[in-house]
Amino acid sequence: MKTIFLALAGTVAILASTPDWLAQQKPLDRLPAEQFDAAAPSALVNGPPGQMSVRSSTCRNLPTGEIRRRIVDVAVQEWGFFGFSIVDETIQEEERSLVGNEASDGGSQAWRRHRWWRVDPVEGARVASTIGGYWAATPDGSWMVDRQNSRWKGPDGLASRWRDPWSAAFVSWVMCEGGLGSSNRFRRSIAHHVYVDQAIRARDAGSSQAGFTAYDVGETVVGPGDLLCSSRRGSYGTIAQRRRHLGVDARMHCDVVVKLEADRKRILAIGGNVRGTVSLKLLPAALRGGNLAPTREIFAHLRLRADAIEDDALDSSPTAQALQGASSSRSISTR
Repeated sequence: MKTIFLALAGTVAILASTPDWLAQQKPLDRLPAEQFDAAAPSALVNGPPGQMSVRSSTCRNLPTGEIRRRIVDVAVQEWGFFGFSIVDETIQEEERSLVGNEASDGGSQAWRRHRWWRVDPVEGARVASTIGGYWAATPDGSWMVDRQNSRWKGPDGLASRWRDPWSAAFVSWVMCEGGLGSSNRFRRSIAHHVYVDQAIRARDAGSSQAGFTAYDVGETVVGPGDLLCSSRRGSYGTIAQRRRHLGVDARMHCDVVVKLEADRKRILAIGGNVRGTVSLKLLPAALRGGNLAPTREIFAHLRLRADAIEDDALDSSPTAQALQGASSSRSISTR
């Protein structure tokens, strides 16, 4: 009975604190170009799973004034394509492990709740070229895709999980399509520490073409389009600690900020390979030095060198606008 109560309570809490337009909570096809001109990551690869290859690693280079909003819009569209999964880190760990992604898919796709579970082969086939495209945006993309081909050719076939974590590849593709296409602006990589270190060096140098500069949590204002990064097993707590290990491999994870909610004391950020999918995280936050800052396991805030946009940029994204338009013309159940 306690388990059922916690799961239901967590689900209700998530639904009650998200916009009405999110009640659709099903995978959403990418928008047509007239609504949002963004290339699909699958355009960077050729062939089916098991025979996939990188076709291109072409990226966009856009003026600084355009990139912050575009980064948010690109990340939100990918979140929708994967089915609007939500991970609420503002609730207790016990509740979060029980709720999983029930709030985002009604529990119908268990592979999303725990990344070590067997992949639904239908869903695996649907998103294979998308994740392959994320890898393709990195310098090591061909090698990583080929490694996965070997996994797909194994006994589990399309039910195979991705052999390698793809969260850094996701961020790299978002920046590639978001307008930071050249390596001097953003060093795309299969490892988060590569572009984290670039941002640290940009901060230390005082002047650089790098798109991001690194700050400690609470040191400067967080905005949509920024990156929030954690280190695995709490290896780093500050930028100074990482500075001593620049260039050294380290396990990290970074998410793209898409919305700030000071009244609810939380920051919303989208990341890849979060429970095996692209998920929206609800991060607990508090005012620190007058700035809203995350309070859970974040050691680096990578500030985008671009003019600020509104805190609720998620809600004004083309994906959200399309869903809001659809919800106004029909009744949507919020369960």
